[in-house]
Amino acid sequence: MPASELQARYEDVLARIAAAEQAAGREPDSVTLVAVTKTWPAEAVLAAYAVGMRHFGENRPEELAPKREAVEQALGKESGIVWHLIGPLQSRKTGLAAAHADVFHALDRLKIARRLSRDLGETGRELPVLLEINVSGETSKAGFAAQQWEDDPGQQATLRAAVATISELPRIQLQGLMTMAPWEAPAGEIRRVFQRTRKLAQWLQTESPHLGLDTLSMGMTDDFEVAIAEGATHVRIGRAIFGPRKTH
Repeated sequence: MPASELQARYEDVLARIAAAEQAAGREPDSVTLVAVTKTWPAEAVLAAYAVGMRHFGENRPEELAPKREAVEQALGKESGIVWHLIGPLQSRKTGLAAAHADVFHALDRLKIARRLSRDLGETGRELPVLLEINVSGETSKAGFAAQQWEDDPGQQATLRAAVATISELPRIQLQGLMTMAPWEAPAGEIRRVFQRTRKLAQWLQTESPHLGLDTLSMGMTDDFEVAIAEGATHVRIGRAIFGPRKTH
């Protein structure tokens, strides 16, 4: 993609984010844009960096690790880039995540949290994490079950216990929640998923007032403006910036 087109796409997304912030009565620059570069080569990250992007999202740690290394070889380690791991993590890959991710959005199991904590101890790093929750109830989506969290004491207890356990693990910094809305769902259903996620974060905060669960990773290319209206602090956008996903 020509640099001019990438610049124009980026500026259009920024303008849409700013308009959504204003419409929701939120402060300017209260939303972080995570440019999703999964399947795109390191050269795409460098081009995006050149037009101003600093937060990049990758789905798989085995793709993030070499891409980060290639980008750091070009820009140095003090480039200001923040690497977000946004996909669920397999237990055998926690070491890669511990070594290369700066933020992990998709913590969906206690087993993964414990392994990450152990691996972070070996690297000496700390890792901000978000609890991935499944509010929609779709079986195709990962995350802690939360489709009936308002009325199901069992789900409430599981979520409360997960937050308590994870927040006590060394080197893991639990900062909030992440969710995904259903694909091609009616607008009202998408909005309700984001609303319920925000309310869940607020409920968990009242249950654990010593924590700062103020990060909400919600919204992608097709629904990020609705997510911002409902409180998203991070939106994960790929296609609107880079075009259709590059396939191997």
